[in-house]
Amino acid sequence: MDPQIAAEPELTDGFHLVIDALKLNDITTIYGVPGIPITDLGRLAQAEGMRVISFRHEQHAGNAAAIAGFLTKKPGVCLTVSAPGFLNGLTALANATTNCFPMILISGSSEREIVDLQQGDYEEMDQLAIAKPLCKAAFRVLHAEDIGIAVARAIRAAVSGRPGGVYLDLPAKLFSQVLDATKGEKSLVKVIDAAPAQIPAPSAIKRALDVLKGAKRPLIVLGKGAAYAQADDLVRELVERTGIPYVPMSMAKGLLPDTHPLSAGAARSTALKDSDVVLLVGARLNWLLSHGKGKTWGAPGSKKFIQIDIEPKEMDSNVEIVAPVVGDIGSCVEALLAGVDANWPAVPSDWTETLKAKKEANVSKMAAKLGKNAAPMDFHGALGALKTVIQERPDAILVNEGANTLDLARGIIDMYQPRKRLDVGTWGIMGIGMGFAIAAAVETGKPVLAVEGDSAFGFSGMEVETICRYNLSVCIVVFNNNGIYRGTDVNPTGGEDVAPTVFVADARYDKMMEAFGGVGVNVTTPDELKRAVDAAMDSGRPTLINAVIDPAAGTESGNIGSLNPQSVVKKK
Repeated sequence: MDPQIAAEPELTDGFHLVIDALKLNDITTIYGVPGIPITDLGRLAQAEGMRVISFRHEQHAGNAAAIAGFLTKKPGVCLTVSAPGFLNGLTALANATTNCFPMILISGSSEREIVDLQQGDYEEMDQLAIAKPLCKAAFRVLHAEDIGIAVARAIRAAVSGRPGGVYLDLPAKLFSQVLDATKGEKSLVKVIDAAPAQIPAPSAIKRALDVLKGAKRPLIVLGKGAAYAQADDLVRELVERTGIPYVPMSMAKGLLPDTHPLSAGAARSTALKDSDVVLLVGARLNWLLSHGKGKTWGAPGSKKFIQIDIEPKEMDSNVEIVAPVVGDIGSCVEALLAGVDANWPAVPSDWTETLKAKKEANVSKMAAKLGKNAAPMDFHGALGALKTVIQERPDAILVNEGANTLDLARGIIDMYQPRKRLDVGTWGIMGIGMGFAIAAAVETGKPVLAVEGDSAFGFSGMEVETICRYNLSVCIVVFNNNGIYRGTDVNPTGGEDVAPTVFVADARYDKMMEAFGGVGVNVTTPDELKRAVDAAMDSGRPTLINAVIDPAAGTESGNIGSLNPQSVVKKK
């Protein structure tokens, strides 16, 4: 061999440095859609041992990355092409930021010199400028030797403090930049203590304990931030040592079993309205909690709020927080527990008995509805069957979206383990279903049950091909009532077009799954539904069950129907 050839230095390039930087930081899965200019990045990542899950649409890949972040506390990574693909992924990135899910959107982009002069490059767009207002941080890399530090900054930004979405802009020319392999390796950064603990001030803890001790009707509200924190044992200990009843927000269900004696979920309205001191743990007083005021919370001024949050600006966002506790949830709950000694006052029995009686009455009232085995099904009968499925399979992950399908399921289906319920979150958006289901299966290896309204399923339904392609253990149940909310609206003009909320009558969504090699089942009764779901979960095969629901069942948007403005004008 020519000694000059043998002496040539080993080289690396932008493609490999991106992959090496991610792997160095224990990120081993990428969700995305291949295309110009990132096709080879996906190919090379797979060749280097990373798992690359390729979707049919970037928004769903982004949703998968976002919920992967929630489940693992590591930033989920979504990889997209430039311009339109970037914009598709950006929807998921904005949603991740709103929900405090750590996620990194990596998008290829057009060349800076052409974009900056607006000379009309392929898919030209100033993606960095567009992303900045919609995420926690945004960075662009122009030189291969900066890839390591850029990935490190993106990871730290995504998971530190209040988690959120980060955008990483990689222009096409970056990938083929070459540099010495040794220099490239030295440019990589292993992030140390990416999300450091934030210890609360002792004075804040004392203030919170003093307020809590004085309560006659205390209540704990657990938010999805508490679920994300993975401080499950500490949260359980706080509830059980203080004896304070708790209400979980939907994605916090299962932190303690919904059947726990101190769960007031089935008496939520009474608990919120009549409590006098409320401890918020990773929950925000946004629209989902009526902003901490109004008739939901009883008489004005009757409530004192204690709030645990890592973001100081969250305090007093809607109402006064008399005892703000700023820090990470694990550290804050641990500090509170240190002050809960043997002399801690018992919660007055009249309060706990009031909630217990209300809970038992509501559960008894609901039981009759859930036991129906009628055809066609209504929502309660169908959800009653699925409630039993999760009771028998508490380790399964439930993904849930829709209108009635979501609103009713969050109250009917009990959860028994943390981070097993994934739903539409803070924005209440539709379209998260298949992305969440795919990531849940990939990240956890657990069986997934996705309970979808027919409208919600339509946003991401094509991803059933992705589920089949990767042979994921996902069972999808589509509650098919022929329309949005209900399938009974009519065109008031008498014209040929159906009403805007009506779909094709008696559609067979199960045939979609069969088209890609999965299992499709059509069911008309709760008993049939239960048997079909059990068979799917036992087999682990990709399955879609078309659950025929009475088109007249349900009410518009369930509990949030009041958010739809109503016209009061009568035209002459």
